[in-house]
Amino acid sequence: MTDLAHSPVLGALPDKRQVAASFSRAAESYDSVAELQRAVGAQLLARLPPAQPVQAWLDLGCGTGHFSRALAQRFPSAQGAALDIAEGMLRHARPLGGAQQFIAGDAERLPLRAQSRDLLFSSLAVQWCADFAAVLAEAERVLQPGGLFAFSSLCVGTLQELRDSWQAVDGLVHVNRFRQFADYQRLCAASGLRVLNLETLPEVLYYPDVRSLTHELKALGAHNLNPGRPGGLTGRARILALIDAYEGFRQPQGLPATYQVVYAVLQKEH
Repeated sequence: MTDLAHSPVLGALPDKRQVAASFSRAAESYDSVAELQRAVGAQLLARLPPAQPVQAWLDLGCGTGHFSRALAQRFPSAQGAALDIAEGMLRHARPLGGAQQFIAGDAERLPLRAQSRDLLFSSLAVQWCADFAAVLAEAERVLQPGGLFAFSSLCVGTLQELRDSWQAVDGLVHVNRFRQFADYQRLCAASGLRVLNLETLPEVLYYPDVRSLTHELKALGAHNLNPGRPGGLTGRARILALIDAYEGFRQPQGLPATYQVVYAVLQKEH
C-alpha cells in the first residue's frame, strides 16, 4: 500500500514506514469514516468486465478487508489473498475473513510467484507508492496472460480546497501530494499492460466544519504524511486563519472536500 511517482513537481514523498504506521494506528477507526473509500471501491468493482474468469485474486492494499470480502462474494470459487503494508490493518482484517491468505507486503515488491493471479484489485492504495512504475511491473509479472489489474487512486486536485486554504495561511506543506493524472496515463501506457479503461472523476464530500474534515483524515490514517510538513502543534491563530480561509469555499451543503479519483482497468496481453 504505497505511492507517488518520480515526478519533480511532487517533491519528496512519505516514508513507507510512516505510511504503514499511520494506517496501522487507524485500523480500528477506519471503517467508521470510510464513506469515500467504500464508494470508490464499489465503482472500481463495477468496472470489472462481467464475464472475466477469476480463479485467484489479490486485494492489493486491502486495508480493513472490506473489498476482500466483496471479492470473495463476487468470485466464490476463487482463491483470494489480501496484502497490505500496514500490519495493524491485517490484524483487523484477518478475523473478518474474505481471503484465504493475509500477507504483509509492498506493492512495489510483491511476495508472489509470477503468473499466479488473474485479478489484482487495488482501491485507494497505490497513491502511497513512490515508484508506481514498479507497481505496474509487479502487476505485469504476477498476472496470468489475460489477467486484469484494476486500481483506483488519487491525483493532483485532491483536497485542493484544504491545500489552497493552508497556502493562504502559511505556505507550508499541510496536505499530501499526489501524482498528476498525466503521470498515470504515461506510466500505464509504458507498462506493457493494455489499458482498457483509465479516467479521473471528482468525488466531493461535504463537512459542517473544518474540524470534521481533519478529524476524518486522521481517523483514516490519511492525514499529512509528507516530508517538510510542519512539526509540533499547529498554533491557534493559524487554525483560526485556516478556518477563515476555508469558509470562502462554503456551499449550501457544507464545506466541500474534492477528491480527484483515478480509475483504471489494465489487462496483461495473451
